[in-house]
Amino acid sequence: MFKLKELKIPKDEVLRYLGYKKQGIDEALNNLIDETIEECKTLISPKFIHATYNTIIGEDGVRLEGTNLLLPGNDIREHLKNAGKTVLMAVTLGGNIQTKIVFYEKINLTKALIMDSCATTVVEEICDMLEEYIKEEALNEGLSITFRYSPGYGDLPITKDFLKTLNADKRIGLTASESHLLLPRKSVTAIIGLIPKTEEVKKRNCAVCSNYKNCSFRREGIRCGS
Repeated sequence: MFKLKELKIPKDEVLRYLGYKKQGIDEALNNLIDETIEECKTLISPKFIHATYNTIIGEDGVRLEGTNLLLPGNDIREHLKNAGKTVLMAVTLGGNIQTKIVFYEKINLTKALIMDSCATTVVEEICDMLEEYIKEEALNEGLSITFRYSPGYGDLPITKDFLKTLNADKRIGLTASESHLLLPRKSVTAIIGLIPKTEEVKKRNCAVCSNYKNCSFRREGIRCGS
């Protein structure tokens, strides 16, 4: 069973999401970042779920055995074409952190931006931990894994059916708005394929991201972590 390790919220990752590129930081800002990191730790309520299904590749996308979920599009079909099984995962930090970000947006925009970056860092940290656990479990079965692929990238939309399949609302309090935004906002859903070890594990490809043309990280030659 996956157990969450101690969360570090590395400052260098927070700075990366803030867009810093090794420029100097004055003492006041440095202290504010440290303070916000510690405050973030008191506000988050991490919850996570994952489940594994047999993969059914079809002309219209990917279906998961025993569910009514269709993962539509060519990108996800290509991503899972060698996957005998598919893992759905969801992670959320709860609503308190987003409420505090909105609060700081009204009184201290700098702190709001720092807290937002802290929350993004920690939700990705949890996703990395869960992905590593899934990888270890796959290796125990003589398999490997694809990288995690999130709905909202490429031609795969975010749908409420994904959350319904995981029963995410009741299990971790994660829902989606009518405009398909995850609620609470600091949440991630993702898909990982279990593939034979003999198959080449493709690296994350920024080209499938819906924010490809406008991504500041890509222009600097780095990935955002998604």
